[in-house]
Amino acid sequence: MTQRWDVFCKVVDNFGDIGVCWRLARQLQSEHQLDIRLWVDDLQVAQRLIPSLTLAATEQRVEDIRVMHWCADADFSDAADMVIEAFACGLPPAYIAAMQQQQSRWVNLEYLTAEAWAEDFHAKTSPQANGMVRHFYFPGFTQATGGLIRERHIPPPVLHPPAEQAVNTCKVSLFCYPHAPIISLLSAIAEGKQPVHCYVPSTTILPQVADFFGKTSLQVGQMVSHGALTVEVLPFLSQADYDQLLTRCDINFVRGEDSWVRAIWAGKPFIWQPYLQEEGAHIPKLKAFLAQHYQSMPITALNVSQAMHMAWQDTAFQASVWDDYLAAWSSINAATQEASRTLFSQTDLASKLVIFCNNL
Repeated sequence: MTQRWDVFCKVVDNFGDIGVCWRLARQLQSEHQLDIRLWVDDLQVAQRLIPSLTLAATEQRVEDIRVMHWCADADFSDAADMVIEAFACGLPPAYIAAMQQQQSRWVNLEYLTAEAWAEDFHAKTSPQANGMVRHFYFPGFTQATGGLIRERHIPPPVLHPPAEQAVNTCKVSLFCYPHAPIISLLSAIAEGKQPVHCYVPSTTILPQVADFFGKTSLQVGQMVSHGALTVEVLPFLSQADYDQLLTRCDINFVRGEDSWVRAIWAGKPFIWQPYLQEEGAHIPKLKAFLAQHYQSMPITALNVSQAMHMAWQDTAFQASVWDDYLAAWSSINAATQEASRTLFSQTDLASKLVIFCNNL
């Protein structure tokens, strides 16, 4: 009999939470033949990534996954064998009661981090007052964690000629949170010597990009130029199309969790913007990742990469940071490919999660 799994997703970080959950749900269904229900509280945001979603439907089937609207009047009486609570979203009390009757197993899928404590807390348990046990599953970058989402069709990162970026127009993708120093980054690129073609998917940062070019707005398909910079506005992309964009670009600006992991598999230099947290709690998360991911990077290139990432978390962005990054691109590129290939040799998150859950 096919195991029935429920994945609960509460949209917090716009596309990050639903992006991770949708990828995981599809992989669990297609590669592990599980019967998946994905519970989502915000279908409107989810529809950006799953265009065929019907907003008025409380239950619908998309790509062999049952998508359920997580709302106040939803029917939570039928609990699954295995329940994945994504990012401590908090399960409905009525559903927890049904889990007790069903004797469901309960796993909380945590946010991805490279911090060392993730290994210590991965696979730990938390007994609940109602007698159930909540298990904690931490994705991560080492064998002692829960791994990274990676579907079987993703090929290992390929080697790119080191001179590729230096002689051609540098292709950049820009996907970030609105509080990033977008204007000063675009200014630094425009004032530089390296021609740059920057692809910007249609998101909430478009007004700032338009403002840089002195325009009231920008439309999908529009191209605007200033100095060394040309910006091309793309539609909001499907996950598959976005993955392709990452592989075509020389440098990728990514954010949150889903695009961050996809940039790793693209094997191209990238600048990551973590989700902003109070009291700068996202900065140690960033530093831990850079230290772990770029262990083999030459010290000069590592310093440049760290400076680029830290500048991208600030309120302003110095032109010299961009120039230094371009100058070190070949070394950063080689180290990025090596790090990606190392992670590729590890077991993917979905496979490890299935094994973990089957052993509960």
